[in-house]
Amino acid sequence: MHRARPIPEYLARRYAGWKASTFEANRAWYRHLASEGQHPRAMIIACCDSRVNVTQIFGAESGDFFVHRNIANLIPPFEPDGDKHGTSAALEYAVTVLKVAHVIVIGHSRCGGVAGCHAMCGGEAPELEERSSFIGRWMDILRPGYERLAKQSKGNVEMEDLEREAVLVSLSNLTTFPFVDAAIDDGSLSIHGLWTDISDGTLLQYAPDGNGFVPV
Repeated sequence: MHRARPIPEYLARRYAGWKASTFEANRAWYRHLASEGQHPRAMIIACCDSRVNVTQIFGAESGDFFVHRNIANLIPPFEPDGDKHGTSAALEYAVTVLKVAHVIVIGHSRCGGVAGCHAMCGGEAPELEERSSFIGRWMDILRPGYERLAKQSKGNVEMEDLEREAVLVSLSNLTTFPFVDAAIDDGSLSIHGLWTDISDGTLLQYAPDGNGFVPV
């Protein structure tokens, strides 16, 4: 038996306002999206953090982006083991079915997931090392990145560095998916890494020429 209840009244009021204003002003466009299907140019993989709104950052409208959000905007490596893989499934759909031209990974400052990885790998959050911790096992994706930074910095890993490393780990894991690698090779897909500071709106992009993250 489910235990669902009606949505909070403030959400019902917001919906009513959207339906009467934004939806009514764009009714023809929504009907077009419904009848013609979605044809987004890009997939964006972002963090679940409520402070990161990628559609606002890029001024996007309905139908512009195929958006997938998870803890710390991580992409796992290609693991065709028959288990349930939400992020991998979203990626497969975006690249092989929707044929997006871009996959964009965007990290952000003050990321709680990355902070959890930092604490776990630094020995300060033993509860995340428990096999039963969903957060801990997900953040294992970033563990190799933490270890690389720890080696470079002699154990003094800065949070911003680890947040950006999460983007780089995801970009690296992206190319372990055969369908992603093939699409990049034939020129139909490009991948991009971004990091944004939620306090001042700064947006940086990864420059693969060796300059690291630079302003957009």
